[in-house]
Amino acid sequence: MTRRVLVTGGAGFIGSAHVLRLLGPDGPPDVSVTVLDALTYAGSAAHLAPVLDDPRLRLVRGDVADAALADRLVPGHDDLVHFAAESHVDRSIEDGAPFVRTNVLGTQTLLDAAVRHGVRTFVQVSTDEVYGSIAAGAAREDDPLRPSSPYAASKAAADLLALAHHTTHGLDVRVTRCSNNFGPRQHPEKLIPRFTTALLAGEDVPLYGDGSQIRDWLHVEDHVTAVELVRTGGRPGRIYNIGGGTSLTNLELTRRLLDLCGAGPGRIARTADRKGHDVRYAVDDTRIRRELGYRPRAVFAEALAATVRWYADRQAAPRP
Repeated sequence: MTRRVLVTGGAGFIGSAHVLRLLGPDGPPDVSVTVLDALTYAGSAAHLAPVLDDPRLRLVRGDVADAALADRLVPGHDDLVHFAAESHVDRSIEDGAPFVRTNVLGTQTLLDAAVRHGVRTFVQVSTDEVYGSIAAGAAREDDPLRPSSPYAASKAAADLLALAHHTTHGLDVRVTRCSNNFGPRQHPEKLIPRFTTALLAGEDVPLYGDGSQIRDWLHVEDHVTAVELVRTGGRPGRIYNIGGGTSLTNLELTRRLLDLCGAGPGRIARTADRKGHDVRYAVDDTRIRRELGYRPRAVFAEALAATVRWYADRQAAPRP
């Protein structure tokens, strides 16, 4: 029997990687996918180019906070994997309203529709930023939430709403919280593609503060592998942290990008630190490793080099 999966934000960076995995040669044998995406600045149908003609795919342009659309689209789907989100911290500091609308109201809208229409499994894709800055050790799934930015606060609210729907309505909700993603097709507002495209264009890169902030890096393909493990084998009401296994300061990462782009340290432009900038993120992903057999496969140095080449190839390609 065909498993029908609704993927919100499925034309974005991570969501499209998940759709390509589902419909690719290594995906499940009997699956059909509906993508719901607003196709705003960070989402593009081009991200789904390899599968756009696949009869198992349906692409719908729409807003996750549109209740009428959700009531038309959700019925008949077995699983709902919710990637759609406003996710750029700097934008949330400038204006938090779109983050509350999409990340909180949008999630509530989908959860309500999932309950009404009998969705079997709802995967809430979240972030390690909900734990806030971690001075030492690593955040576990049952640790308190201490979000620092409006973005992180909106994702924490969405997680709590999802888990409340499990407790109150019995909806099979599974929450994932990942570390910093990287890979091809990521919008250049994020650090790696922003710095890479700037360096390739001969521009300087703006490094916040002294660059001592520490992040754990997770390749997008490892992330979607973990999401699939949770969708197919996770436990209802369970939270799963997803780590990448490579922690670097932003300065260390910037130096690696300089080397890969053939640029020197003089290309770093120091800039005032971001408001409320978390110093360190770290998650303990023992649970998903023990319960579901997750292991990140990407070798960071190789994956970072491949990511830089992906952007370089596109900047070098002739314009139509």
